[in-house]
Amino acid sequence: MTAGALLLVLVAACLHSGWNALTKRASDGLVFLWSSVAVATLVLGVPAATWLRAGVPAAAVPFLLATVALHGAYFYTLGRSYRSGEFSLVYPVARGLGVGLVPLLALPLFGERLSPLGTLGVGLVVAGIVVLQWPVPGAARRHRLSAGVGWAIATGFTIAGYSLTDKAGVARLHPVPYVTLLGAGSALVLLPAVLRRRVALAAEWRGNWRRILAAASMNLTAYLLVLFAFRLSKVGYVVAARELSIVISTAIGAVGFREGRVAARLAAAAVILAGVTCVALAR
Repeated sequence: MTAGALLLVLVAACLHSGWNALTKRASDGLVFLWSSVAVATLVLGVPAATWLRAGVPAAAVPFLLATVALHGAYFYTLGRSYRSGEFSLVYPVARGLGVGLVPLLALPLFGERLSPLGTLGVGLVVAGIVVLQWPVPGAARRHRLSAGVGWAIATGFTIAGYSLTDKAGVARLHPVPYVTLLGAGSALVLLPAVLRRRVALAAEWRGNWRRILAAASMNLTAYLLVLFAFRLSKVGYVVAARELSIVISTAIGAVGFREGRVAARLAAAAVILAGVTCVALAR
């Protein structure tokens, strides 16, 4: 993995952890996500217009339609998972499943083969995820875990789907207009669900408008950096290295949100970090 791609991915990981933590603290996760994506799309629309003057290449349209559908599902399932599960468990399961699926699917789709070191890194990332989400004693806690993890698994499948779709999409359209159209389409797809939550929407803006703006500055920006990294490195490596955000988010959840099991969760996160290091060094 090149140094440039690694730097883009590490910055994206920090931003990704930040906006997800803000979403977890929101009163209504779906409304919060929709608001932040809508604001970010409006801001990115200005520079994106430069690339869109000549229109959207026909070759990029199928990938844009697919990623809009996948991101709409992603934002919905992510909002539901944060409503029913702990941040330090839901986030790693969702992101880790994407890491496990993407390299496996990238082989038949893109002909990308992981090197031995890259394979070891992905394996360590997935192993850390498995350890991290082991259930803890207590029936009530197990129930909350299963509910949150169920939605997190669904989120993970959407992550794998849009990662592979967007790897091909940004080869046909510049990342700036691509992520802008992605955000606009996702906001439109989710608009009916948000309109049914008009009271929650108004309340979210009254109480959390600063957090919404902060998240808006992070979410599509983080993914824009990942899209640029897709152009510089293999999709399996980019998606795996991006999961450094799991370490950051585990610390935020276990310590900042006081979800407990700090030592065990950080130990599992250290395994993930070792995997990310292997992926970063792989060629």
